[in-house]
Amino acid sequence: MGRTEESEVPARLELTVITGLSGAGKSQAVATFEDMGYFCIDNLPVQMLPRVVELFSLEGSRVDKVALVFDVRGRHYFDHLEEVLAEVDRLGVHSRVLFLDASDEVLAARFQSTRRAHPLAPDDRLVEGIREERGLLSGLRERADVVIDTSDLNVHELKRRIQDALLAGELTDQVFVTFVSFGYKYGLPPEADIVLDARFLPNPHWVEGLRPLTGLDAPVKDYVIARPETHGFIERAASLLIYLVPLYLAGRSTQLVVAVGCTGGRHRSVALAEAFAAILAKEPQVVAGVRHRDLERSG
Repeated sequence: MGRTEESEVPARLELTVITGLSGAGKSQAVATFEDMGYFCIDNLPVQMLPRVVELFSLEGSRVDKVALVFDVRGRHYFDHLEEVLAEVDRLGVHSRVLFLDASDEVLAARFQSTRRAHPLAPDDRLVEGIREERGLLSGLRERADVVIDTSDLNVHELKRRIQDALLAGELTDQVFVTFVSFGYKYGLPPEADIVLDARFLPNPHWVEGLRPLTGLDAPVKDYVIARPETHGFIERAASLLIYLVPLYLAGRSTQLVVAVGCTGGRHRSVALAEAFAAILAKEPQVVAGVRHRDLERSG
């Protein structure tokens, strides 16, 4: 089959490459893409990618959204993925890379619970295999358009995150801004682009009537938001984010994750994430979302 010239490739063809660490949730990701009407292929040899693009670009093809999974199961063929992606770009096809990640501890626990062998650790060297794979994929992770850390996500939460990422990728004149509240005691969200620290505010945890509540409850919201120092913080931080939105668009970035942290991730960070999302949602170039990572953890 001859090479399709760039001018002959329909602009409507959208290609999503799913990759990432083994055990990070690629199978669940494929199921999500299938539910959304994508034609999906799992574990395709890397060198076949341009041929697949040409096939679906033929006149009469009814496939306009394709999702393909590539990972280290492809062994040495996988090493050429970045080169092949560059070739697809030269064909004029809109493509994006979704990278699924998770902590070493979570990945090890998932493999142990399923009793599956890691593709790079056939001799029960699970931790070594995970670390080797992480090293092999480090460049691809940097190149990815969307990175999702699945360490703290269940299947349903992962599906919602993927849907958010898809929406962000399809908006050409808007930025999808996700505000993630978190507790510093549980670590920084690895997907964060910007981190805002709310620990300078008085902690509702030490107010007996507020301790069992969360930042979604009105008494806690009033306690946190009504303070003059909170108003100054929100005004200045929101102004910075609004200023950055057109700059992200100019750089062809359509997803921004803003992490808002407090000590436990249940009171101040939650109230502030909601407040920031409400302000940014009023901007015509912004689609705002909120995720409370540590809200359900024990107080």
